Amino acid sequence: MLSGGPVDKIAVLDFGSQYTQLIARRIREMSVYSEIFPWSHPIDEILQAGFKGVILSGGPSSVYEENAPLPPKKLFEAGVPVLGICYGMQAMGYLLGGHVVPAERREYGRAELRLCQTDGLFAGVAAEGTGGMTVWMSHGDTVLKPPKGFATLGATENCPVAAMADETRRLFAVQFHPEVAHTPQGRAILQKFLELCGVKRQWSMASFVDAATEAIRTQVGHDRVLCALSGGVDSSVVAVLVHRAIGSQLTCVFVDNGMLRKGEAASVVHTFRDAFRLNLVHVDASKRFLESLRGVADPELKRKRIGAEFIAVFEDEARKLGDIPWLAQGTLYPDVIESVSFRGPSATIKTHHNVGGLPTRMQF
Repeated sequence: MLSGGPVDKIAVLDFGSQYTQLIARRIREMSVYSEIFPWSHPIDEILQAGFKGVILSGGPSSVYEENAPLPPKKLFEAGVPVLGICYGMQAMGYLLGGHVVPAERREYGRAELRLCQTDGLFAGVAAEGTGGMTVWMSHGDTVLKPPKGFATLGATENCPVAAMADETRRLFAVQFHPEVAHTPQGRAILQKFLELCGVKRQWSMASFVDAATEAIRTQVGHDRVLCALSGGVDSSVVAVLVHRAIGSQLTCVFVDNGMLRKGEAASVVHTFRDAFRLNLVHVDASKRFLESLRGVADPELKRKRIGAEFIAVFEDEARKLGDIPWLAQGTLYPDVIESVSFRGPSATIKTHHNVGGLPTRMQF
């Protein structure tokens, strides 16, 4: 994924947490590029790509489950700083020889963290005049005893090891969620981790846009580009971005599937054809889509039917436009996460038509 130039970056390994995207967002808000990977992504690729630190997200699993998602131990031996959050802490503790047990009582909600140490990860972040802070917990398993080489940094009433660190190996872990607003000092903790990673805060959306437009111009040259435009965030952003890079070389196809809100199709046409001055082809295929859904009640089958019908209509229109060698597609993180589960296809939330509905090769 394009990061916006040669900037320092942080990898976030997703173990199925509802907060994984929020972790990545918090890091980017601090002007550091972050990228989410499934927990099973080859760790060597991440290390070779020059990521300055790795964050292990939370997740719903237990380290004692059969086929529990666990990172390779080599991650903790690579010398790169690692921060484990919630399940990420349990995985770190379990793999490195700590004692992880099911908690006597599941801890969910606000908790008071008592700090044993106020340096390192917690340097300057405790609430003023106290030895602790309010944090947000959501876990069943807990680390009862940290691995060899780790020091306990903090505890709560129900969690004897709520934060731990091995300063020598630059391994850090917290049982709570610093990425959520319910942990008031959470942002400061994440900032401290970035300092420990030694990253330079040089990333911004403006730098990303500049780098992306230049990369598009370089790759496309004088060729034409085709883009499917729905009016949604993902396709709208990629259409405007590509248009900014290559102007009239871009042609967008807007397929009205008959399931938009009242007046939305006209609004999309007006916005992109009149306001943004894009070359826009408007196709009213509402009858065709609705007919393909006749008698279908299953939501997953509906999504697949919509995806298949869209591809068929889009291919028809593409042929009419002649030889266009490039296809521009915008896909958001949520689309990918919905379609590619952190556990694999068996645990997929749902197939997203922007991802799961695309054939291996489209007939242009």
